[in-house]
Amino acid sequence: MIMIGFDMMAVLLLTELHVPQKVFLCRAKHDGSFILRIVPPTLLAAEKEEAKAVLTLFLKKQGLSNAVAVRTINKSDAFVDHLVARLHSVHKSRYLVGRELTTLEIRDALIPYLETVLDEYGPIMVDVVENFPDPPVIEKLEEVVKQPVVENSVASVSPPIPTTVDAKKLKALARVSDILPTGKLPSHIVYLVELGMELEAIREVIRKFPAFAYYSLEGKIKPVVEFLLDLGVPKQDIPTILSKRPQLCGISLTDNLIPTMTFLEELGVDKKQWAKVIYRFPPLLTYSRQKLQSTVDFLYGMGLSAENVSKVLTRCPNIISYSVEEKLRPTAEYFRSLDVDVAPLLYRAPQTFGLSIEGNLKPVTKFFLERGYSMEDVATMIQRNGALYTFSLPDNMMPKWEFFLTMVYPKSELVKFPQYFGYSLEERIKPRYEIMTKCGVKLLLNQMLSLSEEDFHKLLKKKMEKNT
Repeated sequence: MIMIGFDMMAVLLLTELHVPQKVFLCRAKHDGSFILRIVPPTLLAAEKEEAKAVLTLFLKKQGLSNAVAVRTINKSDAFVDHLVARLHSVHKSRYLVGRELTTLEIRDALIPYLETVLDEYGPIMVDVVENFPDPPVIEKLEEVVKQPVVENSVASVSPPIPTTVDAKKLKALARVSDILPTGKLPSHIVYLVELGMELEAIREVIRKFPAFAYYSLEGKIKPVVEFLLDLGVPKQDIPTILSKRPQLCGISLTDNLIPTMTFLEELGVDKKQWAKVIYRFPPLLTYSRQKLQSTVDFLYGMGLSAENVSKVLTRCPNIISYSVEEKLRPTAEYFRSLDVDVAPLLYRAPQTFGLSIEGNLKPVTKFFLERGYSMEDVATMIQRNGALYTFSLPDNMMPKWEFFLTMVYPKSELVKFPQYFGYSLEERIKPRYEIMTKCGVKLLLNQMLSLSEEDFHKLLKKKMEKNT
């Protein structure tokens, strides 16, 4: 044990003390001295791997391919060390008592931080990560050519585009703005604009995925667009799909897209719903068959029938993006701990399984327990309204709870009808309650909110006549 007369808690890298590859954590004693604990090198190495995995997953969710994400990680040792240092700072109390962090705790600590980095740096986040701690130099394209609209051409009038000194990215972005000697934009840009895609939207795609600027019109972009149109995707939806997943245009139709669709149809996706499925979640067709199969195997393992698996994949295709071992299975175990039947919940509200256990699920459970409901009540509410956990506590549930307390209903009414939280407070709940009160009658919460406008007034009239 080493005693140091610092007057504040700190996390020290042992390299500063000339002891390599270990970390000291300091804890204050009552006499003002500090105790240093050593994080074992094996634990430190494991934490670095966990941090790399979290960073890789985060970058891929921003549209980077797996290869690009891996290359970025290989250049980002300093940033990974920075992430590990943040773990020690956020969870210092855990280390001081000698408890290792779980994978979920590591992710919940790092992902919000990575999101703040993304918010601050946007399209240059990769450069920030690779050059940490020295920020990349930000430059602007010195001039964007301005041309009036001429016949069969598109004007390119827009402000300069912030970008980095990365030559490839500059060159890619320039392809969106450069006017050819003919006075026109490149054909693939004109084609995208004619589809309804804004120039700024095209630039944003290229900032995130520069390779898109080099896709040929006839060889890549047009065949995929026509394929989507043939599936029944409305023309106005194409820009949204390409913005969400430009990599679709880089995938072979015959070797990848069509075989993947056939594979998904065999797993249960309704072929008649492809237009809606792709619009909801364009990345679906870019996942490996192994990843697709693992998710389907999980759904079957939870007790869903083949028909229900089909409906889940069709209604909520983004469930494929959730990691089975890091997201789906832990979430299922959490709901089982509440004595909830997981299969019906997965079928009715699969989007709930994409939520954070610590950030979303546990706070909602705590919300109801603190207001006097039993765990059995909470389980019943979840079974009756699986989407309950998708609502925001401060923006949705708390205001509606406060108004509920002003009404004439007992708290047990929410157990019977937890769908209450899914109705608009200002447009549905308050107006109908006011009308009901003025009429001098009382309806069940379910009757007051779920009936159509016509049936609601018919029931009010019937109740009023009965009371006279």
